[in-house]
Amino acid sequence: MTEVTAAPTTSASLAPHQIWIRTRGLLLALLVLGAAGIALATMRSGDQHGRLDPRSADRYGSRAVAELLKERGVSVHVVTTLDEATALAGPETTLLVASPALLTPHQQSELRATTDHSAGRTVLLAAGSPSVGTLVPGVRAESAGPVATRAPQCSLPAARNAGDVETGGFHYASDGLDNTTACFPSDGLPTLLLVEQGAGDTVLLGSPDLLYNDRLGNQGNASLALQLLGSRPHLVWYLPSLTDTSAAAENGGDGGDGAHDDRSFVDLIPRGWLWGTLQLALAAVLAAIWRARRLGPLVAERLPVAIRASESTEGRARLYRRANARDRAADSLRAATRTRIAPLIGVSPRDAHSPVTLIPAVSARLSTTGSVLQAVLFGPVPSDDAALVQLADQLDTLEREVRTS
Repeated sequence: MTEVTAAPTTSASLAPHQIWIRTRGLLLALLVLGAAGIALATMRSGDQHGRLDPRSADRYGSRAVAELLKERGVSVHVVTTLDEATALAGPETTLLVASPALLTPHQQSELRATTDHSAGRTVLLAAGSPSVGTLVPGVRAESAGPVATRAPQCSLPAARNAGDVETGGFHYASDGLDNTTACFPSDGLPTLLLVEQGAGDTVLLGSPDLLYNDRLGNQGNASLALQLLGSRPHLVWYLPSLTDTSAAAENGGDGGDGAHDDRSFVDLIPRGWLWGTLQLALAAVLAAIWRARRLGPLVAERLPVAIRASESTEGRARLYRRANARDRAADSLRAATRTRIAPLIGVSPRDAHSPVTLIPAVSARLSTTGSVLQAVLFGPVPSDDAALVQLADQLDTLEREVRTS
């Protein structure tokens, strides 16, 4: 019996070429996913540019309505800071706030203090909770669903002249306020609410879609937009910006009322995303319950097909070869041989894998040197496939000799 030699390295280490073959599919998928994301972001970036900006001709811009207002003698001033917006507010001015939700509580309080005394018109586009509670006290905002064509169903001349328009987004409920006009109802609540405040008024419009360039020509959108925004000779188009220095003002500072922002991160997430996340979590729990293993002991079941032991052995050998796992294959062969020969030489099963106990017992039975038995039964990992085959032959020979001795 010859002694088996092995290289000091293990077969578990993979060559760079093997690593590349195994990971190239994943890398290609990640590359395709990244390219698709960049392409999608590039395509959508052109559509989202200049949203509600009266200088933008994109589909989501509002240049069309601004040009129509200018043709009717209404001056349009675009501002991006609260100081500019409040400085231009007055009785002859319509102040349009494009995104009230971007205003901090301090900015909302300052804007409300200005509009209460300006005697002009304020138009708030898609003002949701909690911004509407500060800007128009006594009014609550609720989700009205998607934008759809709705009839005016009110006595407001601008709404009746316009007829059906595309509204939605939010609808509003006034808690006991007087001098309000509710139009374009959705589920019983108006998506356009006009609140008269002294000499001026405030218009809450649930969705800004009718001001977009690509929707202005639909239904009575243009008529309603021109009447709401053209009632005064001057229009101040306020596009709130995150870079506005007034957003960093301390609560209770100049123009503030001491209000503080109690909103948490969850409050800033749209309600639809919270419900969607809850539904996904529930679906994940149900899927886990569906796919989970049943509790209790395992139940033996008859296999639909009988698989020969030789086929199982050959299949496992192919897996070992594909994974280049000569170390696992050698360990499996040696452990099986030690388990089978241990009872033949009087060694207990628990000591079958102990070289201190097994090697002397085999040596006494075969009169073979311990170094050879050590190399065969507990030796190093074969260096290549040929060495692994040689080890299998040596183990078979050793077992045969033990059985016949």
